[in-house]
Amino acid sequence: MSGVVGARRADARGWGPLLRGLLLRLAGAVFVLWAAATLTFFGLRLIPGDPAQALLGGPGSQASAEALAQVRAENGLDQPLILQYLAQLGRLATGDLGTSYAQKNSVLSIIGSQIGGTLLLAVLALAVAWLIALGLALWATRGGRIAAAVGSGLEIVAAAVPHFWLALVLVLIFSTTLRWLPAVSTSGPAGLVLPVLTLAIPLAGFLGQVIRESVLDALAAPFTLSARARGETENGIRWRHVLRHGALPGIALSGWAFGWLISGAVVVETVFARPGLGRTLLNAVQLRDVPLVVGVVLVVALGYVLVTVLTDGASRLADPRERAA
Repeated sequence: MSGVVGARRADARGWGPLLRGLLLRLAGAVFVLWAAATLTFFGLRLIPGDPAQALLGGPGSQASAEALAQVRAENGLDQPLILQYLAQLGRLATGDLGTSYAQKNSVLSIIGSQIGGTLLLAVLALAVAWLIALGLALWATRGGRIAAAVGSGLEIVAAAVPHFWLALVLVLIFSTTLRWLPAVSTSGPAGLVLPVLTLAIPLAGFLGQVIRESVLDALAAPFTLSARARGETENGIRWRHVLRHGALPGIALSGWAFGWLISGAVVVETVFARPGLGRTLLNAVQLRDVPLVVGVVLVVALGYVLVTVLTDGASRLADPRERAA
């Protein structure tokens, strides 16, 4: 009887840290969303110019004072800034992202129509970046000093390449010179190749550096020596033991990489004329469309939080030490 009671108490004590962890994650997610909405709202207000004039087409529209006053009243821009901010937070708290100033449509519907293309681009770019990074890391750690030096140099160069410059180079090579791929993104698979490579190559440089260092540490670890003593082949050591250990920093970095890919999509979707959240966000910022900008930023922030949770779970699955903890 006492054993059963003790087991129940142990289970109760085990649920305590789990609930505390879930509450901390929930509080962290709420804080991230609040900070993203707040910084975006006030950041847009720092852009020079009148938001009402931007909604009417900019300074070149020559809008009358009556038209400007009407636009301010319709969109609440005639209220003090703090009241506009509180009203925005109140709507967001109820799940209402508002209506786009410029498009006169629901922000949620606009985001829903654009998010699929950006997510597809980001997921494909992340997968390609992982393939490139793993290939470089394994080749650099097995090919000797020359391969290590070349692989390290390629990783540094790839990580330092700006998306805009890389996109232009890829278009010049594969579209203008070789004529293999379209310069403008199309609906078919061929239209995804250049945008995905533009996002994947710089990310592969970052991932390759951390994975290569972790692989080198794993090759010198005691569990590798034990595997060799048991007669394990080099290929078996690398694929069964070293690769899993070496991938852990890359998995942890993938949560950050998601937000980085979404920010890079602003440039990539603009260069390749590809519809998505990136171009939508850029156009909304230019028009000072506060509800749409805040809505896109919140969706990206929420996606970042979810991906961080998923990468944390993947790290626990890949690392027995974290599962035991």
